[in-house]
Amino acid sequence: MADQFDLVVIGAGPGGYECAIKAAQLGLSVACVEKNPTLGGTCLNVGCIPSKALLHASELFAEVTHAFPGMGIEVGTPKINIKQFLAFKDEAVDGNTKGIEFLFKKNKIEWVKGEGSVVGTGKVKVGTRTLEAKHIVIATGSDVARLPGIEIDEKQIVSSTGALLLDKVPERLLVIGGGVIGLELGSVWGRLGAKVQVVEFLDAILPGMDGEVVKNFTRILKKQGFDFKLGSKVTKVEKTKAGLKVSVEPAAGGAATVLEADVVLVAVGRMAFTKGLGLEAAGIATDKRGRVVVDAAYQTNVAGVYAIGDVIAGPMLAHKAMEEGVALAERLAGHYGAVNYDVIPGVVYTSPEVASVGKTEEALKAEGVDYNVGKFPFTANGRAKANKTTEGFVKIIADKVTDRVLGVHIIGTNAGELIQEAVIAMEFAGSSEDIARMCFAHPTLSEAVKEAALAVTGSPIHM
Repeated sequence: MADQFDLVVIGAGPGGYECAIKAAQLGLSVACVEKNPTLGGTCLNVGCIPSKALLHASELFAEVTHAFPGMGIEVGTPKINIKQFLAFKDEAVDGNTKGIEFLFKKNKIEWVKGEGSVVGTGKVKVGTRTLEAKHIVIATGSDVARLPGIEIDEKQIVSSTGALLLDKVPERLLVIGGGVIGLELGSVWGRLGAKVQVVEFLDAILPGMDGEVVKNFTRILKKQGFDFKLGSKVTKVEKTKAGLKVSVEPAAGGAATVLEADVVLVAVGRMAFTKGLGLEAAGIATDKRGRVVVDAAYQTNVAGVYAIGDVIAGPMLAHKAMEEGVALAERLAGHYGAVNYDVIPGVVYTSPEVASVGKTEEALKAEGVDYNVGKFPFTANGRAKANKTTEGFVKIIADKVTDRVLGVHIIGTNAGELIQEAVIAMEFAGSSEDIARMCFAHPTLSEAVKEAALAVTGSPIHM
């Protein structure tokens, strides 16, 4: 006799576990299939959480080294204990994954350990067990994208996973890819003393981000010691007794140059993970990039089978997957559930942080939309001045006719927290005037958001 459930979720990453928890809260019987020894998927185990722990610790190390003397704080020359540094990261991971396990027990969700595959209508096979369910959700996330001919060994040539496990600070770190993951992990090891080189195929880092923000961020990273090889591609990585020799060619073609490194981080993106799911046998359609094809209700072409998160189209962000998981659970329980894809924020957790929501100027120009722009630099913000964290600015883009906020882009300390003010305003179709007329606590960094809003159609007070 097969195990019976209302819902079986395959994958316990952010999208999968939130879908399972919300469905259970709404009265469905739920099982969640996860092959890894801990819950939480890539994000909690080898992604968002451990990388943020290392970013936090390394930022504090940099503050002690560079900022403390100017504040009159004398602590001597700091040293890095790499074993304890990594243990701090592991503690963060452990606390979060055990937290999800507790929530599963609290909500009476059965964790079925093993690899799940769809073997028929309403059936998921896990080892010797066959789970039957009214609804099946595929939430298997994504895996590291690889480059042909460059073998990742997670020691010298590493993915984001291996970059979290280095047992010493490399003298020379070469990052392939100028996206979020590469810049964040490059920042971790750069703060601890590594010389960081970034090779990016395109002519700018952070593709898709606001051009003005990217230009300023590139300048800041260069001041921090980053060396960029833009419009370039890595064609070969050769291991030698002295380290690694990396062949780099212009993206448009041309003669190769050889760069030397101790560690190479391959951070060229991620791809949908569907291995072992039995999609083809079950008749579940995928697109050219291997992602599961779904409609607006996350339904695949096979009745009763759904998919969310990195395994479908859209930005590969944990919070996007979470929102989809909750929305789908609500739908399956007979309630209303939806995701507003126009207001999903993105954050780069470097120092300073970069955060964005909505449209960029480049996108609006391509669409032929008339708009106004308001900007305010942190150099004119009282709290930033006091804290000596004045790099960056807030930029608000609003419709020229209606004044509705279309996009907000921030580079600066705590940008990842500040952007949420913009998300709330945009979720409620707010205008720049709405933000400008709100009362902001003083002195706070958030006042820069108000001042930028004032600048959209008038003048900021402190400029």
